[in-house]
Amino acid sequence: MNKRRNKSGYLLFTMLVLIVGTGYSQTYRIVDNTAFGHGEKLTFRVYYHSLLTGKVTAGEAKLEVKNKPVTKSGRETYHVIGSGQSKGAFNFFFKVDDRFETFIDREALIPWYFIRRTREGGFKKDDEVTFRQNNGLAISRNAVKKIPENTQDILSVFYYARTLDITGVKPNESFPLSFFLDDSLYVSKIVFLGREQLKTELGTFNCLKFKPMVIKGEVFSEPYPMELYITDDLNRLPVMVKSAVIVGSVKMELVSYEGLRNPLSSKVPSGNGNGAASKK
Repeated sequence: MNKRRNKSGYLLFTMLVLIVGTGYSQTYRIVDNTAFGHGEKLTFRVYYHSLLTGKVTAGEAKLEVKNKPVTKSGRETYHVIGSGQSKGAFNFFFKVDDRFETFIDREALIPWYFIRRTREGGFKKDDEVTFRQNNGLAISRNAVKKIPENTQDILSVFYYARTLDITGVKPNESFPLSFFLDDSLYVSKIVFLGREQLKTELGTFNCLKFKPMVIKGEVFSEPYPMELYITDDLNRLPVMVKSAVIVGSVKMELVSYEGLRNPLSSKVPSGNGNGAASKK
């Protein structure tokens, strides 16, 4: 009886939030996005390395901004899909089949709707979150939570971060990024490490190097285990992510791209490297 009453109360509250929010008008921020647009597709190869397995291809990840805008909450959005699947023999160790979707406001770069489908080993998690940005609320399958202005989800925060102006930022300076996940608000911190040339399968790139803070837990034993390399041009493409995990290390490398908004000017012509390039 109590469970039924609690569920009824939750549904009534959710309906009230939706009704109240329909007639509310708000002015949203306008973000100058020169980094990405509709039709961008990025594909990454994921490697795993340990003393036991050596270097093996663990899987593949994709990020895609769909070609056409989608209207959510009366606003035009970027429909972004992120997916990741384990491959080959790695399925015997830890099978992964993840899919995330977000609908990001084209002007404010804030999410209106988020979908999660996670399958990782024996772990399964499905969720949808409606962001009532005008009311400061996030409504998931299980909860209604208050959120601060311009709250991101785990996928939209990456696209928003690509638009940040880091002109004048010095090595070891940091900036905060917050996102909503699993009915909780997390505040991460991104540390800028400097500029470096990086050699990859696609060629050598002039990169911006960062160290993002992650959530400590079963996978990561310390808060800054990653090195993130972003192209030093208007696209701000992630070309490499390298991370130490509890056992071994993981590397995610960009292997193909299409639909870029700008020329890939950070790519170094063959033979024109400055001698400081490194293969990570």
